[in-house]
Amino acid sequence: MPALTIFSAATPEPSYDRPRPDRLLQGNPLRTTHEHFLAATGQVSAGIWQCEPGAWKIAFAPGKDEFFCVIEGRLRITDENGQASEFSAGEACVIPGGFTGVFEVIETVRKYYVLVETQL
Repeated sequence: MPALTIFSAATPEPSYDRPRPDRLLQGNPLRTTHEHFLAATGQVSAGIWQCEPGAWKIAFAPGKDEFFCVIEGRLRITDENGQASEFSAGEACVIPGGFTGVFEVIETVRKYYVLVETQL
């Protein structure tokens, strides 16, 4: 029988990365990902993501959607038309596949995330 994935019951090994240099706009923030769940199909993953202040361009592939909910800190997402939205603790958002814009971490942020990837 499959077991529940309880985030507070485990601390998976983190993975670290930084924005690609060709997308970097401000700073060089370290991004830390604790992946708590990966579906057997590989199409759904969930965990906790943390990032230092900085900004970079984002371009989500078609069929790749992300739900997130901010635990702490503050971030801003600006779409390609210049429409900016800010998120802080307790606020949630879905970034849809095909979205392009700028992701800016204003104050070190931690967020829950769920990535869903479908084949188009």
